Formats: sequence, structure tokens, C-alpha cells
Amino acid sequence: MTAPRTNLLDFDLAGLQGFFAGLGEKPFRATQLLKWIYQEGVTDFAAMTNLSKALRARLAEECEIRGPEVAQDQQSSDGSRKWLFRLDDGNCIETVFIPEKDRGTLCVSSQVGCALNCTFCSTAQQGFNRNLTTAEIIGQAWLANRLLAPHYGGERAVTNVVMMGMGEPLLNLDAVIPAMRIMLDDNAYGLSKRRVTLSTSGVLPGLEQLSAQCDVALAVSLHAPNDELRNELVPLNRKYPIHELLEACWRYVDLEGRRRVTFEYVLLDGVNDSDAHARELVKLLRNKPAKVNLIPFNPFPRTRYTRSSDARINRFFEILVQAGITTITRRTRGDDIAAACGQLAGDFQDRTQRRIRRMDLHKGEQVA
Repeated sequence: MTAPRTNLLDFDLAGLQGFFAGLGEKPFRATQLLKWIYQEGVTDFAAMTNLSKALRARLAEECEIRGPEVAQDQQSSDGSRKWLFRLDDGNCIETVFIPEKDRGTLCVSSQVGCALNCTFCSTAQQGFNRNLTTAEIIGQAWLANRLLAPHYGGERAVTNVVMMGMGEPLLNLDAVIPAMRIMLDDNAYGLSKRRVTLSTSGVLPGLEQLSAQCDVALAVSLHAPNDELRNELVPLNRKYPIHELLEACWRYVDLEGRRRVTFEYVLLDGVNDSDAHARELVKLLRNKPAKVNLIPFNPFPRTRYTRSSDARINRFFEILVQAGITTITRRTRGDDIAAACGQLAGDFQDRTQRRIRRMDLHKGEQVA
């Protein structure tokens, strides 16, 4: 039986240096390979002319550079694009590209499904199957850039990455951190740390690990200004309540002089969108390094929630701004192809793992 090829998308710089050391090669080969893969977009080892012929031959025999398979490619009327990517085991994940005048933002998934069961999120209602590998995470960006290049004159289309797709990134840091390091590496994509954002529901041990290992922007799915309501909307809050979450957020931005935390707040009609809720939110965030991103709810099949009216959204916005809190209202993009925030669902084979993963989460463990 032929041994499986090593997918070199699985390695950040340190990982590649270790890989080449195992081949008896010098560490600088890792930098060369990163440039070929991510800056030049080359997958043919024979074309990597600054590598020795012997090394090129060995890489061709033992390795590959391969992203996920495109199962579906949809384009929204507003220019957004959503891909359904099929993985080797038959599972599928979704990735969304959002073009704007001054940027191109890619929303990347970190898991097949999600175990956290936030009640207003389509992904969470699908169940959980498994973590993605580093190759499956960075492969979304690698493949998106290749697919978009013809429409951007050969230039790289993705200027910003948000880990806001399917899954909870802090429950898969062993794969997420190397992928984000590739995004930040000057020999790969070279994105600014302000242009790579990780979004979490608040897995505090993972946040501490992230803070120590990878300097990226932080977004937190808050969605409620008090524990009683957040327990209902984001069940993880029962383990890590709001005051503990906020304390961890302020520690995160203090380290390395990070600027501020973005708090995501999906507005649900009659649930979390009253003036009183806005004032509670002000009390939590006033005079803190915080920015609020108000998100109109994006419906999905069988949800019990509805979107707040424009008037209610505007009123909520006004209360925050008048209190001196930097606030933006996210413009809904891609909802005609179910690509908007909270709508990603994917397609996966076994949805029975959520209960097992919840048990692991309650134990404070991180498993694949």
C-alpha cells in the first residue's frame, strides 16, 4: 500500500523547518517553499528552480500541495462569493469571500460543524463532526486566492481574513494557530495582524493560549448584555460568564499593546434589542478598549428568531454611540446565497459528535 503524501499546506514556517531538517536539508528551504506556495502560487515542485534537483524529485515523490475540492461555487447579487469545499473524508465546509472597495475579506471555517449550540446560528444547529487540519484551514485561503486571481488581474484578492466561518476556532488552536501564522508570515501572505481576526464565543483557556502564541485581532460573539440572556443565546456562557469573559478580553488587548476588542452583537427582534439591553451593554463596555459590531439577524430554516426592524437597530446604535462607544452596523452581504453571518451550514457525514464534544468542553479538554 502506497504511503499517503505529505500535504505541505499543513506546515507553517517552523513546521516546514522541522520537516526539512528531517530530510537533512537546511532551514532556509522552508522560506523558499513558503514563497513558492503562497506568493508565487506554484504547485509543481519541478518549477521551484532554487531547490536542488534531488530535493525537487524527493518532494514530488513524497509530498503534495493540495487544497480542498470545490463542490459548489455560488455568487451573490452583491458580489459576495461562497464556496462549498469537499474534504477528503466526504465532509463539506463553507467559505465566503466579501469584496469591498478597499479590501477583500475571506471568512474561513475552522471545524466541520460546531459543538457550542448557539441558538441563533445555523452552523450550530447542524451538529459537530470534527476539527479541520491546518491544510484544510489555510487551504481555504490558498484556494480562494487561486480561484479569484483571474478576476483581479492576477493580483491577490484576499486582503483580510476572519476566522468567523463554521466552528469555534479556540477549540482547534493546534491547527488554527499554524494557519494564522502562515497568513501573517512575510514569506507567505504577509497580512498585518490587524487584518487577521479570530472570532470566538468565549472559550477562555483557548483565549489565554492564543494571547501567548499568536498576535491577531480579536472579535467576541457577545449577543447579550447579561448572563441570564446570554445563557440562553450562547450556552457556553454558563461555563464562562460575562464578567470572566470581559476580564480575559481586557487582558488580551493589554498584552503586546493590542488596540481593542470587537464585540459582535446579533440583533434579534424582541429578544436582545431593547433600549434597556443597549444601556446594559453601555455599562459593560463604557471606557473600555471596545468596539461593537451590530449584526442584523440573518434567518435560516426552522429558526424561531426574526430580524429586528431598521428603526430598532438604529435606536440601539444611537444609544451606544451617544455613550461614546465606537459602533458600526454590519451591512448584510450574501444573504441571497445563505452566505451571511450565522447562515453557514456546510454538509457533513456524521452529526452525532456534539454531545461527546460538549462533555470534553465541560472537562476543559481540547480534542481533535
